[in-house]
Amino acid sequence: MLIFSLFGSSFMPRPLGGVLPIVHTPFDDHDQIDSQALKREIDWAYSVGADGLGTGMVSEILRLTFEERRTLTEQIVEFNAGRGAFFAAVGAESGKQALAYALHAEKAGCDAVMAAPPLNSRLSVDAHIDYYRQLAEGVDLPIIVQDASGYVGSAIPLDVYLQLLERYGENKIVFKPEASPIGPNLSALREATGGRAKIFEGSGGILLIDSYRRGIQGTMPGMDLLDGIVAIWKALKQEDEPAAYTVYFPICALVALQLQAGLDGFLAIEKYLLVKRGLWKSDRRRMPYSWSLDPETAEEVDRLFEILQQVLTPIS
Repeated sequence: MLIFSLFGSSFMPRPLGGVLPIVHTPFDDHDQIDSQALKREIDWAYSVGADGLGTGMVSEILRLTFEERRTLTEQIVEFNAGRGAFFAAVGAESGKQALAYALHAEKAGCDAVMAAPPLNSRLSVDAHIDYYRQLAEGVDLPIIVQDASGYVGSAIPLDVYLQLLERYGENKIVFKPEASPIGPNLSALREATGGRAKIFEGSGGILLIDSYRRGIQGTMPGMDLLDGIVAIWKALKQEDEPAAYTVYFPICALVALQLQAGLDGFLAIEKYLLVKRGLWKSDRRRMPYSWSLDPETAEEVDRLFEILQQVLTPIS
């Protein structure tokens, strides 16, 4: 594995695996990134068992400025402090933009980058390959190929995955396929690559057990239910299915509420729960958005969250 420079010191990228939550971006009353809240979030993630961190769609990267995305990456590297692997989302509307983010992430000290393809165009197989080629050949870091079409954009054809894996290998190219139906698509990628593909899932927990049975390397949930996700992951590793399902059911119900409003539903409820946990002072989101948490949904979230905490207490 290559050695990179992190602020002048030797740095060995950490491997990706296990529970890798996506960091939510906290905003203050002036709509600026709240660094203190960000640090509390990251410290809490490691206190409940995260194996690393990343940024992604629920980091609101699509609503951040160019400089804010760079600042967020730099601050997370600092607050992460080498406690686990950290990957930065670098997807953009052109390969040139994505490479600029990726080069910055590499220089800042990230362990990998994750890239969804351009969202405003339905790309051909060749156009997908060219986009990811610029990243794969432009930085030394592993590339997480993200199909975020469960939220935004269009699905990545299976042939794109196969060509990238064949060209660059399983240590350079890993996958986070989120196109529906997620489970069958995970299995299709596994079978088409003879088990070579390193696959991660990002269903927020609602498909975690099914995905685990299909051979994933890890999961990339939001932060809001992280203690529960860690408990499920540990139970699955220990082959304790009753414990896994006990925690899974309230998480499943909570994520179902998030799903009803797409990406805005995830953001509204996830940030609400981070405030409820006392990690943040504000659940402010970057405008514009199409859905906000109504009082009756909030009451159901509260009831389900209480159930989750009750089932986690004996485990902890």
